[in-house]
Amino acid sequence: MSTQERLEPVVEDWQKALAVVAHPDDLEFGTAAAIARWTAQGKQIVYCVLTSGEAGIDGVDPAECGPLREAEQIESSRIVGVSAVEFLGQPDGTIEYGVALRRVITAAIRRHQPEIVITNNFRDTWDGDVLLNQADHINTGRGALDAVRDAANRWIFTDAGDKWDGVRQVWAAGSPDARHGVDTTDTFDVGVQSLKAHKAYIDGLNWPHFDPEEFLEGTSRPAGALLGTKYGTRFEVFTP
Repeated sequence: MSTQERLEPVVEDWQKALAVVAHPDDLEFGTAAAIARWTAQGKQIVYCVLTSGEAGIDGVDPAECGPLREAEQIESSRIVGVSAVEFLGQPDGTIEYGVALRRVITAAIRRHQPEIVITNNFRDTWDGDVLLNQADHINTGRGALDAVRDAANRWIFTDAGDKWDGVRQVWAAGSPDARHGVDTTDTFDVGVQSLKAHKAYIDGLNWPHFDPEEFLEGTSRPAGALLGTKYGTRFEVFTP
């Protein structure tokens, strides 16, 4: 394996991170094992989930689905050592990129003052080819990237808290353009349990043969191979 084919380890000399994603379950489909690694190191991580996932289960009314999925996310977060979870009340399935979204995320960044902002892949596809990404993921990730710069500008969104210019990097998990990664071998099983906590959501997808462990192995083993480990998580890294 040549140097060009390897993933470079992400920096880990930080203490506070903020994860900004669109839905309950977004972090569990690949990133939770990395979160578990960092909380075990004593790092502080806060989840800001833009929606409550209320439109995510076809057979469950949104008024019932939202609280159900929030509860699953809180339990899932607890499993990986995260106790601070905020739901920001954006509309599931119709998150729009723009000034309003940037303001919401900017306020979260200023409130929590992270060094690292974690979000999901916001490229058009998951595989760099034909496996389409979803609009909420794309708009959330792009909004988070811009909000990091907004949060550092005291003259933008003056109603959204005091400026915070301490974000060192933004990490987009699962990007097809990822060139960085982290070893999740020791916390892979915790990540599996975290995904399993989204039972109602997984059942609602009507995937009768879906196996959380098998699914996560399918993405974690290739990433690990590029790190020289058993399991890993990929990140596309941006510097503001």
